[in-house]
Amino acid sequence: MTAQSLRGQASFCKADRLLKRAEFQRVKQVGSRRRSPHFVISLADNDLQRPRLGVVVTKRLGKAVQRNRVKRLLREFFRRHKGILPPQDIVIIAKPGAPGLTSAEVAAELGPVLLLSGVKDEIGS
Repeated sequence: MTAQSLRGQASFCKADRLLKRAEFQRVKQVGSRRRSPHFVISLADNDLQRPRLGVVVTKRLGKAVQRNRVKRLLREFFRRHKGILPPQDIVIIAKPGAPGLTSAEVAAELGPVLLLSGVKDEIGS
């Protein structure tokens, strides 16, 4: 087996990301906003038939190590669940307290907010 076949769909490639400032601004202007205790989530439909993720973690949350940890946790959640997420552009803004979360806590907090309304799956697993 090759590394590509082992990875399968559980990857986080460039096509899964929001990269440009204009993409982030479009989601902010057009999309709906949802809040959780540690995150603000903006969702906007896209024409790509796949979800894409953008992450915003400001310096107010801590030093680079803490900010990068939050980004890793969010990308990991997205990578594991992108098969059941709606085909939307998703921007997640971290709020104070996010650096102290575990992977399970991130999944428990984001799961109900991002879960597709028709899917009855346990996203926290």
